[in-house]
Amino acid sequence: MTRPFAGLADWGTTSFRLWLVGEDGTVLGERRGGEGMATAAGEPGGFAGVLGRHLSALDAPADLPVVACGMVGAKQGWVEAPYVETPADPDTLAAGAVRVPGADRPVFILPGVCQRAEGRFDVMRGEETQILGLQASSRQGESGELVCLPGTHSKWVMLEEGRLSGFATFVTGDLFAAIAGHTILRHSMTPGDERFDVPAFGRAVRTAFEHPAEFSSWLFAIRAGGLLSPDDAPHAASTLSGLLIGLELAGAATRFGGLDGHTVRLVASGPLAERYRAAFTTLGLDAIEADGEAAVRRGLLAAAGKILT
Repeated sequence: MTRPFAGLADWGTTSFRLWLVGEDGTVLGERRGGEGMATAAGEPGGFAGVLGRHLSALDAPADLPVVACGMVGAKQGWVEAPYVETPADPDTLAAGAVRVPGADRPVFILPGVCQRAEGRFDVMRGEETQILGLQASSRQGESGELVCLPGTHSKWVMLEEGRLSGFATFVTGDLFAAIAGHTILRHSMTPGDERFDVPAFGRAVRTAFEHPAEFSSWLFAIRAGGLLSPDDAPHAASTLSGLLIGLELAGAATRFGGLDGHTVRLVASGPLAERYRAAFTTLGLDAIEADGEAAVRRGLLAAAGKILT
């Protein structure tokens, strides 16, 4: 077996992914687990024990260095890796990496990225490595390239000349959970119904995108429609999802000077990718879909190349 160059770990709040890679990025082995930042400290041996067991399962050399990103570097993680500020690139991430003291092998944790410019305070941890791993550069002059990473906390990021120059977070997933589960609209939701009504979703996306100031009124219309015309009312969960994603897209358009003039990379998979793809199609916007897992691996490898060589 080719001797690996490094272990690359994407260590989030609830998940752990590890790849052994050659210097050219070839994947020589991988492991996945549920020992995320939230539970790793309580595992036998803590964070070091989790990492050691996964590396042993791959027969990794005892002195193999590891470069990690994600919530493992948060205050509640293994060792805090303080945020670096925008603009950020692979050089600044590598320079901000923190070596874990006392580890039985070289382990480096990459920093997150923070933003303070013009009072737009924001933070990310983990996504920055994925974004820079896209190796995207500005292809549209000063307008740059936008990256959209949907999720509980959706990130919209501006890349200019290969640097992460600015970003905005939208708590779309949190809002869906809160509104669907803890407001009057909970009575409109059907437990276990995961149906995706594309026409209802599309109408809601356009409504919120074109009339964002009326968002809360359209929320109540979901409840009223179910009371007044239950047989004809649009699917409640799909409508709520569409309103929230449409509002997010409206916010991104305002924040980044419109969406028509940008190339947007959509980093998502599964149902989320389907919904955002439908939203972009509804609004006549083009998005290039990207493999998020491959991107984070490339980002980690780029950082490892700077730290270890």
